[in-house]
Amino acid sequence: MVINSFVAIGDSFTEGLNDFRSDGTVAGWADRLACYLDADQPGLRYANLAVRGRLLDQIVEEQFASALAEHPDVLAFSAGGNDLLRVGSDPDAVAARYETAVAQLRASGAQVLVFTGFDVGSTPVLRLARGRIAIYNEHLRVIAARHDCLLVDLWSLDALRDRRAFSDDRLHLSPEGHERVARLAGRVLGLETAAPDEPWPGTIEAATRRDDLIWARTHLVPWVRRRIRGESSGDAVVAKRPVLDAVHDARTG
Repeated sequence: MVINSFVAIGDSFTEGLNDFRSDGTVAGWADRLACYLDADQPGLRYANLAVRGRLLDQIVEEQFASALAEHPDVLAFSAGGNDLLRVGSDPDAVAARYETAVAQLRASGAQVLVFTGFDVGSTPVLRLARGRIAIYNEHLRVIAARHDCLLVDLWSLDALRDRRAFSDDRLHLSPEGHERVARLAGRVLGLETAAPDEPWPGTIEAATRRDDLIWARTHLVPWVRRRIRGESSGDAVVAKRPVLDAVHDARTG
């Protein structure tokens, strides 16, 4: 598969939180995947329009036109996770809107990467959304097959069930977690990457009750406050790579 251009659209997962470079900018699995693609086929151009906190409909409204205007060979489209974390969300309805969006992307001729959600069963409070995410994932698998998309199945990636795959907020991936996702996406695209499920070195103790309380105070409470106020972590954030550009920038920021 010849890939000369790659565009990623979505929310914080695709933007790259919390995989920070030394200058404070974020990298993430999409930047890492772009580097893998460029190493395999030098000259790749890459854009990343994802913005943290975005809901599915916002991603479609704010990112699709710019993404399609670039006429990329590959489009990575991960969306719906923020919708499913909202109380009372309907995974069937979200999936129906996601399929409409996928059909629009495929009509452009681009190959589309579809990502299932990962398992949040080990995270307090977030585990309440686990059933909705599982239902949504089943829809995504069918949607990917129906529209001839490539599926990156994060739910089945065992490496993401280790808490070292996540940052302190327990919602966004750690740098190593982003690396595992980049490896899996690379393999889906036919690259020979290192094993996404490579065993984690050593062991790590399970989170304690004290750890849970610190997490709730530091991360959960501010998140709930933003929901009550109708605010988003991405209100003042713009796309980090709005147009196709050389991949060497993805390595250095």
